[in-house]
Amino acid sequence: MDITNADYVRAFALTTFAGLSTGLGGLVVYREKPLNQHILSFSLGLSAGVMIYISFVEMLSQSFDTLSSIYGRRGDLYTVIAFFVGMFISMFIDFLISENENPHEMHGVEEISYDPHTNKKSTVKEKEAQINEPLDAELARVGKVSAIAIIVHNFPEGIASFVAALADPQLGFSIAFAIAIHNIPEGIAVAVPLYAGTGDKKRSFLAALRSGLAEPLGALLGFVVFRAWINDVLLGIIFAAIAGIMVFISFDELLPSAEKQGEHHIAIAGLMTGMAIMAISLIVI
Repeated sequence: MDITNADYVRAFALTTFAGLSTGLGGLVVYREKPLNQHILSFSLGLSAGVMIYISFVEMLSQSFDTLSSIYGRRGDLYTVIAFFVGMFISMFIDFLISENENPHEMHGVEEISYDPHTNKKSTVKEKEAQINEPLDAELARVGKVSAIAIIVHNFPEGIASFVAALADPQLGFSIAFAIAIHNIPEGIAVAVPLYAGTGDKKRSFLAALRSGLAEPLGALLGFVVFRAWINDVLLGIIFAAIAGIMVFISFDELLPSAEKQGEHHIAIAGLMTGMAIMAISLIVI
């Protein structure tokens, strides 16, 4: 498989774009108005729709075709194994981080959002009056822990999106688009509690932005490790593993989060829209 330097640059650029979209979520600290739950719910559903459709229609299909052409019936088994290995990798990473401090276990907007402009904390059950110093310190700690958790989660995503973009630029763009959407709420999970605890907009925004650097770092690792080994067998295995990672993210994180942010039908509408966009793009392009 011939890969040029331009292919590497494009793959790295797409991965960097996806990772640094956490900075878009961090921009929420500059907003004076509260988050629109319906938009967030639709966006999360959209990202899930893109990921699920790509995984089952495009990536798994390519993996089955590639590995079966090389290994025959055993190739199908290798594809299935790689798919579930990808899922278990994501599941294992989630188990390493407690649910309360894991931004991939997102709660509703009311549960993670604070109004630093009025120095108040909003929860589902109540609105506390004044944030005292111990709570400020706790919120700052939550923001820092969330940043670390996102780095752990995004590293394998960076490797996956980089290798996929090398193999198929169109597929790489689609994956980068879906990851970018799902990284925006993660940026919110870092910036909002950190801002509520410190009152520093710039610091909170930059913390959210830096948390996404794990993906281009993962891309660099993918470049170093896989550059000399990229062949059809490796790509077939990686495609199946990426599909497993994205399916797990969609069902464990994106869809439950979308349900919590807004109405059920808005989340499903986003899911269907994401699938339709990918279906049409794969037919037209």
